[in-house]
Amino acid sequence: MNHLLSIEALAADEIQALLTLAAELKRQRGGPGAQPLAGQTWALIFTKSSTRTRVSFEVGIRELGGHPMFLSKNDIQLGRGEPIKDTARVLGRMVHGAIIRTFAQQDVSDFAAYSNIPTVNALTDDEHPCQILADLLTIREVLGGWDGRKIAFIGDGFSNMTRSWMWAAKHLGFELAVAAPAACLPPAEFLAALAAPNVSVSSDPTQAAMGAHVINTDVWLSMGQEDQTDKEREFAGFQINAPLLSHAAPNHLVLHCLPAYRGKEITEEVLELHANTIFQQAENRLHAQKAVLTKLAESSI
Repeated sequence: MNHLLSIEALAADEIQALLTLAAELKRQRGGPGAQPLAGQTWALIFTKSSTRTRVSFEVGIRELGGHPMFLSKNDIQLGRGEPIKDTARVLGRMVHGAIIRTFAQQDVSDFAAYSNIPTVNALTDDEHPCQILADLLTIREVLGGWDGRKIAFIGDGFSNMTRSWMWAAKHLGFELAVAAPAACLPPAEFLAALAAPNVSVSSDPTQAAMGAHVINTDVWLSMGQEDQTDKEREFAGFQINAPLLSHAAPNHLVLHCLPAYRGKEITEEVLELHANTIFQQAENRLHAQKAVLTKLAESSI
């Protein structure tokens, strides 16, 4: 594995290996662990703001022996229109790896191609691979895995989270039910390319939640869409609340990648009832990303 650009590009055995390593790194945390990034500087290039992503990557790089360098769009010439390929060719000669949180998936792909250094997608409009790895780690810790489980995603059916979940289901074979307003369902051409009969999509949140062992949601409006109030109104009936969860399997999990808008996509009551799992999920960003960084460091030797 030379980069982590998407869940789509990973194989099932690569996902499993990353999760196994993440679990081991989590157990070892606080002890004299390996330092695969010793002497290395990694750039964090963020054109989208963040709490969990920035903190988990900065802490993870330091715990693996490296030095993080945070660069917002205002710190570098990307914010003034420099092409991503030029930024990539400069940084590729100075740092050892890059973590990018931005809008366009193509920017991350181009950076990896032109920089010739390990590149991690820390979120784009197309995918959020690090979050999905953390979510899968949480499901494995709490439920023992996903084999024979039904996972539901209720919210925006074609967000970066949903797309990453659909590719994860394709690779790992678990049942995934996506429920979204009709205008927010994945297009037919995407589903044809996905070609995953274990993934179903509908505009019926009750049907998606029926018998589900894991219920996922995310904000209804992704970063940069906050002014689309007309779109938000389409999500009436897609809130994660007690009546909806009454249809889920006993002892189900509720996941939310945060930040959460209580009273919109999830109620205060449900979030607090499932807070232990949701914040375990947030913590697992650190361990999953340390596994990614370790694998990339091994591949670049």
